[in-house]
Amino acid sequence: MSKNLKCRIQCTSVGVLNESKSELNQRFCCFSGQMTDLLFMEKDLVSSLKDYIRAEEHKLEQIKKWADRLDVLSSAATQDPEGFLGHPVNAFKLIKRLNTEWRELESLVLTDMSDAFISNLTIQRQNFPNDDDQTGAAKALMRLQDTYQLDTNIISTGELPGSSSVASLTVDDCYDLGKVAYSEADYYHTELWMVQALKQLDQGETSGLVDAVTVLDYLSYSVYQQGELERALGFTKRLLELDPTHQRANGNLKYFEYQLSKQKKAEATEEAEGRHRTVSRGRPDDYLPERRKYEQLCRGEGIRMTPRRQSRLFCRYYDNNRHPRYVIGPVRQEDEWDHPRIVRYHNIVSDKEMEKVKELAKPRLRRATVHDPQTGKLTTAHYRVSKSAWLGAFEHPVVDKINQRIEDITGLDVTTAEDLQKDEPDAFEELGTGNRIATWLLYMSDVPAGGATVFTDIRAAVWPKKGTAVFWYNLYPSGEGDYRTRHAACPVLVGNKWVSNKWIHERGQEFRRRCGLQETD
Repeated sequence: MSKNLKCRIQCTSVGVLNESKSELNQRFCCFSGQMTDLLFMEKDLVSSLKDYIRAEEHKLEQIKKWADRLDVLSSAATQDPEGFLGHPVNAFKLIKRLNTEWRELESLVLTDMSDAFISNLTIQRQNFPNDDDQTGAAKALMRLQDTYQLDTNIISTGELPGSSSVASLTVDDCYDLGKVAYSEADYYHTELWMVQALKQLDQGETSGLVDAVTVLDYLSYSVYQQGELERALGFTKRLLELDPTHQRANGNLKYFEYQLSKQKKAEATEEAEGRHRTVSRGRPDDYLPERRKYEQLCRGEGIRMTPRRQSRLFCRYYDNNRHPRYVIGPVRQEDEWDHPRIVRYHNIVSDKEMEKVKELAKPRLRRATVHDPQTGKLTTAHYRVSKSAWLGAFEHPVVDKINQRIEDITGLDVTTAEDLQKDEPDAFEELGTGNRIATWLLYMSDVPAGGATVFTDIRAAVWPKKGTAVFWYNLYPSGEGDYRTRHAACPVLVGNKWVSNKWIHERGQEFRRRCGLQETD
């Protein structure tokens, strides 16, 4: 049987609306993965660094003892040099010290105690994140900021909803976030993070890398690019109060004053003619038309479920038409949505099974890709930062057991699952085994904040719950695509998210889910 599981680490996968989610194979998504490895790698480096510090301290202690001993001896000797050297033992020891002991001291001083630490650092450096990784992490933080409408101060102080740990951003961190946005010509986020950096400087926080002059320079230009000449002029004047000789600021001052004068004249003319200028600022328009709706659903806003419809959703014990495995021990089934029907199965896998799957998947995790419509090839994208790995049923009995459980509960044949990882632009493309008929989504972790699965067409949201699985059909019984089931993963705000998808094909379902006569049957 070709029953495959696909495992994917999903770090901050915001903006995946163009990702086809009605695929067949099963995959697992999580959040920590290799980031956990980096954490332990850093711990090992810190331990190595402390060993180096102890070695240096021991060496300096030896040198200090030697210097103290000689200091006492030379002080006494120089008070009466002739008397001191008149003793033959003192004369011998002086010659010995200068010929032998000072040479030994020189050797000790020149001994490099850093060899072990540098060697360890060199080995580990090949696993370090690079500049692109740091830029991606900064963009991910800004995507979280936008999706969940978080104030920069909330992020900077680490007071995120659902978070129990403490983490904060320094002035330098805020400045670096602003610089990343600036390098992308994202002046909206440049302004937000430079204002936060300036605020923390004004509150007395110190920085060895950045000062108020530098921050104000970025701020004045970013607000100017958003059409706010008066604020740009204000920031420039404040900069010049701190550094009157700043060449660029002096040039900008004259330019902003001239442009502001022109703008006021134009506004006066428009007002006299009865016309009014509208200035729009804020986030730039996104290339994904559904972004706003998507972000609302991620925040739990705009969900279209009336009380009357809600009253028709039930929980029940389910045995799939008296399936032999579930007659005595049926599973708990809960209605999540009515049209299209989305159901959740509770306690569908054990903690032991989930841990085994994670253990199998972690070593294989690779950055997920999307289809590039221009090149026709699979490529990484800044808005999809998850990681993926496949697991075959033959690799461990737990994987095969989960596959069999899916078949028993859904009543669908899973032998036509895709053998290879595919990221397709069309959810209903022919794949040789028919289109993708259904999706089984298994949550293998709880998420303190964020991480919902949202359906933008029907304005529905499903939240992660460890050990549960959500199931729906991507196709009508007629075989036509049900585009109401298009969905996207919301970024995790706090915590880690492991989720497994099983995509099931039409082939093999001919007598398990019979075809309807109408297009939307």
